[in-house]
Amino acid sequence: MHYKKKARKKLKELNTINIGITGSYGKTSSKNILHDILSVKYRTYASPGNLNTPLGLMKTINNYLDKFEEIFIAEMSVADKKSNDVKRSCDIVKPKYGIITNIGIAHLENFKTIENIQKAKFELIENLPENGIGVLNADDPKQVEYKIKNKCKIIWIGIDNKADIYATNIKYTYEGTTFDCIFKKDNKKISLKTCLFEKPNIYNILAALAIAYELGLSYDEMIKGVSNIKPIEHRLQVKKLQNYTIIDDAYNSNPVGSKMAVDVLDLMPGRKIIVTPGMIELKDKEYDANYEFGRQISKVADYTILIGKKQTKPIYNGLLSNNYDKNKIFVLNDVKDAFTLIEKLRDNKTYVLLENDLPDLFNEKKMSK
Repeated sequence: MHYKKKARKKLKELNTINIGITGSYGKTSSKNILHDILSVKYRTYASPGNLNTPLGLMKTINNYLDKFEEIFIAEMSVADKKSNDVKRSCDIVKPKYGIITNIGIAHLENFKTIENIQKAKFELIENLPENGIGVLNADDPKQVEYKIKNKCKIIWIGIDNKADIYATNIKYTYEGTTFDCIFKKDNKKISLKTCLFEKPNIYNILAALAIAYELGLSYDEMIKGVSNIKPIEHRLQVKKLQNYTIIDDAYNSNPVGSKMAVDVLDLMPGRKIIVTPGMIELKDKEYDANYEFGRQISKVADYTILIGKKQTKPIYNGLLSNNYDKNKIFVLNDVKDAFTLIEKLRDNKTYVLLENDLPDLFNEKKMSK
């Protein structure tokens, strides 16, 4: 209570504009994208790393936020259906603006049902003030169907649906993405270019632009902000090594992100290798999600390196179900061994996707000991 009161008092004295971000996945990407865009006009500070719990946000505010910041972006996670973590975070941060990235099956084991996840994420929108603004995704059925218990303004973004702010004319290359953004209210179109890949990041950019519009950024400032977006560490981050290029997507652990990563690998102009231990914490959907992941990989990867025989069995089965050559599948117990194998498999133009990263608890080599 002492540190909570201290954090709330400091935010009140600083008089920052506070923005909350939550969702099943993509929170950190959304936070970093919003920071890079708003920084064109404002002194902006985003909660660092994984300090996204109520305690983490208290620490961020009390120890790191300084008097020069104008905007504070708070990533908000939630542990399980009983924790009310987002509500507790809102009670500290008092956000005026809120973004829900998406509502999916990530961490379904902790929440038991999709409805519990839905309710937990909407705690952000329902704890905004009545003059606050929530940004929601018109392409996400779980957001569209939810009955919000708040009269605050809602801005809808979309790609498949022509919402208040939507993207069109999307084109992907191995260098990134270009698209047009339509602001329906002003009947205005701007053309944008980013080094980021795939649909979820377009949604993140659209959500950031919705906030940027409300905070008075000009269209030219928005265009500049999007071009300034930096690659996000461990999230489809392209790293050029001496002998091959790595696409580092180690932080992903959900079906949407994993499919996106495979699609990005497919864009690359060279030999394609994927290294993955699969996905966890998906409860009874885990086998099917990993099986489908294997089928997706089979259409793209020249070689597949699976980490953990037991954990990756569904991926293996999915690969074979789509007539993938079993001689191009390698099953290892430790990800470190994959890099020795990559040296044998690569040619002079090779792209390696590192997809998902499991905690030590799931390292089968350690478990076998």
